[in-house]
Amino acid sequence: MSVVAFGQWTLPDSPYAMWVRDELADFLRLPDDGTRVEVVGGEFIVSPAPVFPHGGIVATIQRAIDGRGFVDPVFPWRTMQVLGLDLVEIGDGYIPDLLVFHADVEAQGWSEGLRFLRPDQVELVVEVTSKSNAQNDREPVFGRRQQATKWSGYARARVPYYLLVDRDPGRPGVTLFGEPDHLAGTYRTLGAWKFGDVVTLPEPFGVEIPTELWRPWSD
Repeated sequence: MSVVAFGQWTLPDSPYAMWVRDELADFLRLPDDGTRVEVVGGEFIVSPAPVFPHGGIVATIQRAIDGRGFVDPVFPWRTMQVLGLDLVEIGDGYIPDLLVFHADVEAQGWSEGLRFLRPDQVELVVEVTSKSNAQNDREPVFGRRQQATKWSGYARARVPYYLLVDRDPGRPGVTLFGEPDHLAGTYRTLGAWKFGDVVTLPEPFGVEIPTELWRPWSD
């Protein structure tokens, strides 16, 4: 059973400012067990550490991209899991499941000791949904009040590509979004696959990702 808890806190500064200074998790007294805190739409969200199937999907995507680099010496893309992404333009701070960026950014990260990356340093972000907070990764639901999500935040920050793996039993599948409209905070759908299909990331990646072991989460 998954439970989402809500509460109110009086913070000494904005959630984003505390997140950037790496103070938010300590202020909330979060355990050092993989629990993540992010700022989405100006509000902080706490997520538990990923379970094995979630982490296995991320690892499969990472291996597929890194594997292309092993056989192609000029392949320019690098990957890293759970690295902070500072969306300073919109005052959000995310921790994507996987970031894909150019080798030049990797060199900059080593030379400058970067704590976070910025959206203009990233080519692709990957998110795998979890039962407790899947709505934060998807396109916002339009209604009386449009709630900001990471989907709209990535688009507003001009991240070129967003790969969403949705493990919801009612809508399992993989979707690649691109061509962000930063003013509207929207993406175009570039491709969609069912679990069991081979996901083909187009150029500039040219990578195939097997999904035969991927499953929806259990109710």
